[in-house]
Amino acid sequence: MTRTKERAAEFHENAAHAHRAAAAHHGKEDHLTGHEHSKQALEHANKAFQWSQEAHRKSEKSIGKP
Repeated sequence: MTRTKERAAEFHENAAHAHRAAAAHHGKEDHLTGHEHSKQALEHANKAFQWSQEAHRKSEKSIGKP
């Protein structure tokens, strides 16, 4: 796996973890902490998307697609 794909996977995992933490805090009616975890999850998801897009571009470039 390329480093770009590894980084994308790391951010996907981080986002999933933050989503689970947010859900746990919301379930305990700790909405402020839940909101913070939700915001963090969104940031990780956005980074994961950017790294995934970069991995896709590199993949296409390596096989010669325009």
